[in-house]
Amino acid sequence: MKKLLVTGSSGLIGSEVCIYFANQGWRIHGVDNNQRAVFFGSQGDTRWNQQRLQSTIKGFAHHELDIRDRQSVLDLIESLQPDAIVHTAAQPSHDRAAAIPFDDFDTNAVGTLNLLEAARQFCPESPFVHMSTNKVYGDRPNTIKVKELDTRWDYDDPIYEYGIPETFSIDQSKHSLFGASKVAADVIVQEYGRYFNIPTCCLRGGCLTGPNHSGVELHGFLSYLVKCNLEGREYKIFGYKGKQVRDNIHSLDVARFIEAFIAAPRVAEVYNLGGSKANSCSILEAFHLAQKYSGKEMRYVYLPENRIGDHICYYSDLSKMREHYPTWDITVSLEETIRQIVISWQERLVPQYVTQ
Repeated sequence: MKKLLVTGSSGLIGSEVCIYFANQGWRIHGVDNNQRAVFFGSQGDTRWNQQRLQSTIKGFAHHELDIRDRQSVLDLIESLQPDAIVHTAAQPSHDRAAAIPFDDFDTNAVGTLNLLEAARQFCPESPFVHMSTNKVYGDRPNTIKVKELDTRWDYDDPIYEYGIPETFSIDQSKHSLFGASKVAADVIVQEYGRYFNIPTCCLRGGCLTGPNHSGVELHGFLSYLVKCNLEGREYKIFGYKGKQVRDNIHSLDVARFIEAFIAAPRVAEVYNLGGSKANSCSILEAFHLAQKYSGKEMRYVYLPENRIGDHICYYSDLSKMREHYPTWDITVSLEETIRQIVISWQERLVPQYVTQ
């Protein structure tokens, strides 16, 4: 039986990958120490998802390990020698990174280096898939000419009709400390591919989402928005008139692409992994969809100042992914994704906190 090592296994993408590959007959080893609860408090706690994996995946092996612990990472990968590694563990928030810069860089950049070096020493032929982010482009997408529509901003430049391609520059832009630590990880994953000929891949995610997300105000756009809607809590819009656009991809479609890459890996590849224009929405448009599936009015307040590094409009150009892996494509629509998130939060929230 093939062995898959997944870091951040209790998170949204990590848990989806665990279940998806377990259903394909892989033996799953998950690495997670619930660091999200340390970063975001009890609202970010993912122990419930760890328990879900342990109860639903036969033979699931949980490893309570911090990827910053270099020797423990080396020991684990030496003992397992996995057939593939999917690295989803991260500190994922712009705002949190500014408050904890050492923890942010040590987790995102140094933790990734620890895994790569262990893979080079003990399983160099195993594909290494790294969840990067579209924040490696910093705020450079904001230099693209945009036009204001009734409920959203959109690109007003035909070059970007299908979104941002992988050739877009990551240089000379404001990234936030989070974006900078993810740039460091992204580049070193590419370098281990090119320099050591390891089949590595960076997936520069847009808004990765799905029903098993533990969204918080600082991370997890759609999940947190729906949670606010169900609880009757006021949602804060930061700037851009609430018309800022994000592309949203269901975690199942992320797992399906990772499967395609591991089946036919390439060396030092980079892909922009998002929902594309078809699965994009503004905050105002997301309000409408959340209300449609919850039946509850959205409460919100508008704050004129935007978040540092936030994109006015971002959606991924998926042309390269579709060219390299023509059997893969988006299968879960934006509306279906939001419907599933609504149902999930209705089941997870304590009933008295869900307003009638």
